[in-house]
Amino acid sequence: MLRLLAFAFTLALAAQQPDDLFRAAVEAQQRGDLETAIRDYRELLKMRPNAPAARANLGAALAHLGRFEEAIAEDRLALRLEPGNDAIRMNLGLAFYKQGQWQNAAGEFDQIYKHTPVDTRVVTLLGDCELHLGKVEDAVRLAVPVAKAHPENLDLAFVAGSALIRAGKRRDGLVFIERVAREQKSADAYVLAGSTWLDVNEFQAARRDLEAALELNPTLPGVHTLLGMALDKGGDATTAEAEFRRALEEKPDDFQANLYLGAILYKRRDLDEARKFLERALKLDSSSALARFEFAQVESASGQLAEAVSDLQYAAKTDPHWLEPHVQLAALYYKLHRPQEGAKEREIVDKLEAEQQKKGPQ
Repeated sequence: MLRLLAFAFTLALAAQQPDDLFRAAVEAQQRGDLETAIRDYRELLKMRPNAPAARANLGAALAHLGRFEEAIAEDRLALRLEPGNDAIRMNLGLAFYKQGQWQNAAGEFDQIYKHTPVDTRVVTLLGDCELHLGKVEDAVRLAVPVAKAHPENLDLAFVAGSALIRAGKRRDGLVFIERVAREQKSADAYVLAGSTWLDVNEFQAARRDLEAALELNPTLPGVHTLLGMALDKGGDATTAEAEFRRALEEKPDDFQANLYLGAILYKRRDLDEARKFLERALKLDSSSALARFEFAQVESASGQLAEAVSDLQYAAKTDPHWLEPHVQLAALYYKLHRPQEGAKEREIVDKLEAEQQKKGPQ
């Protein structure tokens, strides 16, 4: 009789132990003791390998610790057990997303989106994946209508605005990004807005947003360069120079900062220092037509006319509709007593000027 009672007690204990382990693991996970939770879930799964809740929770705990490969393995096993469970699929998608596996993440989010096409979190994540994958038009179609319907969701607004900007609809995108910047006080949103204003030649707006970004986060990479460009193009070369020098203190190999600072110094006729920065810019990107053009100005002013011609020819060939290299080439050809080539360049200049007048102000 005692043996039967002992056997029955053992069976009851064995049946109870997995449930106790699950409760203990959940409690550990809830109080933030993830290592204990992971240990208990693994012990439980040795006894009940087909327990989807335990596998899903284990995957979540592993992901929280940054152990994404292990999390992905557990989430996949859990999803095989419950293929229709969108919560598990979301965890799997997030693990892929946090690893930068955009294609895999998009595949999981897309499955959820088919069930819940107005879920703003799913739309935000899927839209961001599409942007990373270069599917810009898909991101626009997906994110913009939902973002307009949910103006309170600033994460979705950022994705929608970014998609519109990358699709070439910059001013439409700026409506979203400016709102995110203001309401979230987001330095990243201010940088995106500022750089986009630069692209549409709105230099005062660019300056405003880039200064706001720096006020929020003075250590943002690249912002001093962008602000310098806005200042320079807006006519404040002195303040722009200071910004470019700050940028180069942080990153000496910043191509744009070297290029624009060199151009400012050339205009001030500080040829030796201009040459130093423009040479560094060309070392960083020898294919840049703008860098070759600016360096040609220094060469020409230094009496290196043949070298200047070579760089201007490169710039003109790279962008045949760029007027200024042809203007400079025409002048240099005449100076070098090459009147036929000078006359040919003058013809090109006249043609380009006529085309610009026909188009009107841009």
